[in-house]
Amino acid sequence: MPLPELPTSPHDSAPLWAPSLAAPVPRDLCTDCGISRTPEHKRCGAACQFIKPDYPATEKAVHGRARDPAKGDELFFGPYRQMFRARLGKALPGAQWTGITTRLAEKLLETDAVDAVLTMAPDPDDRWKPVPVLVTRPEGMAQVRGMRMGYAPLLALLQPASDAGYKRIAVIGIPCQVHALRKIEASLGFERVYVIGTPCSDNTTTERFHDFLALLADDPDSITYLEFRADYHVELRFTDGRVKAIPFLQLPISKLPPDFFPLTCRTCVDYTNVLADLTVGYMAGEGEQWLVVRNERGAELLALLGDEVKLAPPGNAGKRASAVKGFIVNVERAAGGLPLRRMPEWVRPIVGWLMPRFGPRGLEFARTRVEMKAAETVVHLRREKPRRMKSMIPAHIWTLVAPYDLVPGDGEVPKGAGD
Repeated sequence: MPLPELPTSPHDSAPLWAPSLAAPVPRDLCTDCGISRTPEHKRCGAACQFIKPDYPATEKAVHGRARDPAKGDELFFGPYRQMFRARLGKALPGAQWTGITTRLAEKLLETDAVDAVLTMAPDPDDRWKPVPVLVTRPEGMAQVRGMRMGYAPLLALLQPASDAGYKRIAVIGIPCQVHALRKIEASLGFERVYVIGTPCSDNTTTERFHDFLALLADDPDSITYLEFRADYHVELRFTDGRVKAIPFLQLPISKLPPDFFPLTCRTCVDYTNVLADLTVGYMAGEGEQWLVVRNERGAELLALLGDEVKLAPPGNAGKRASAVKGFIVNVERAAGGLPLRRMPEWVRPIVGWLMPRFGPRGLEFARTRVEMKAAETVVHLRREKPRRMKSMIPAHIWTLVAPYDLVPGDGEVPKGAGD
């Protein structure tokens, strides 16, 4: 089915609006969150996650307090009130999982809690390319379901939303977008902003993502769905109804160029979107979704779903230490970019069978991924941007990697830190 055209005027009858975008101002270590495309592009210096983030102060501003390492899993996942394993009782057609994020946004629009939802739609010419849009009616959310891959200048639409008279908005974003949003939120003049965050660790250009798809199937243009699952498989779905699951260890990682994932994504310290009101992701869901309610507004969002959502405590099984240690060895051995795979081919199916059964699962799987990302940040910045380490790496990251003998060296932390 062809993708719909995206209206470029707020006065069109369609429930989506995709304003035209200015060109980005070139930045170092930029994920194109959209701020550099605005007239006030100099705000990048204060807003960007990859310049000098202050997570304790920003967490306190958003949630009323910073993470407490002595409280539950806050060292790993940031401030939270509750965590759940969740699914909609009736899955929405075409949703990436059961459609929790989509339904939350629909409910906000149905109840007039917001005037518009700022999110991503597929480009009319490429289902995988993200295009930032403002959704103004509940039925518009059906057009934005599913995953996109590529740089997505979401925040460039904040000013058009304000100019159109929208006072209450919801934003669905990944961590680098949400960090920048939170740093400028007070200056935007909106009466209310709801933030639904999705986890993210790695991104690439849409063009390179197509190269990856071509390595996964002989008919990549027929792939309609891709998801990294918590059972150590990647699931593909095709236009003819086929479903294919590929074990992580069988992915053609070695065939990708070293810079397939940019340095920003290899040095991201916020996998779990700690500045969102509510995080919706797969990591601790064990086949369902993982909801992290972070503050009062996040609790308000979850309450909108009522009995439409089925909640249960997240599971927790397995041990992460050996998996994280092996990952660090591969990252350090690599010349740059992606971890090398040294496992013999005949061993991979065996390990692929063992991992979902005996590897980290539930919350332990989520802790594993957070520690891997923390270690990856340290290793790659040391290699490629050592002078940026003291400003880009928060103190809690050093705590996470300390059990793996990754400790800060001279000049890698701000003066006075740890004294």
